[in-house]
Amino acid sequence: MKRILLFLIITYAFSQDWFITNYEYGKMLYHNPRGISCAKCHGEKAKGKIIAKYYVTKKHKNGTVEKILKVVKAPNIQNVSYDELKERLLHYKYLSVMPKYNYLTKEEIEALYLYIHAQKDKK
Repeated sequence: MKRILLFLIITYAFSQDWFITNYEYGKMLYHNPRGISCAKCHGEKAKGKIIAKYYVTKKHKNGTVEKILKVVKAPNIQNVSYDELKERLLHYKYLSVMPKYNYLTKEEIEALYLYIHAQKDKK
C-alpha cells in the first residue's frame, strides 16, 4: 500500500507544471547559490563589475610618495565555456579571490551555465 501511495504521489508531482525550468533554477542559483551571490561580483547580467577600489602607497628613492589606485574587477563570464565555468567554481587548477563552490552538483553547474549564457541576449 505504501509503495502504491508513493508511486501516485510521484506521478502526480511530475504531472504538475509547478516544477521550475533549468533556466529558472540557474537564475535562482546565480542570485543565491548557498553562499556569496554570483551577481554580487559579476553583476546582474554576468558582465562583470568592480568589486573594490583601493590605494597603494609607493615611496620613491627621491622621497616622494605616490598613491596608486588599484581596482579589483570580476570578469565578464557570459562567454566562458562549461568546462571553464566548472573549473572556476570548483577551483581545480588555481587560487583565486573567488569563493569556492565545490558543493554545487553537476546539474546545478549546468543550470548556472544555461542562465549565464542566456544573459548575452539581454540588454
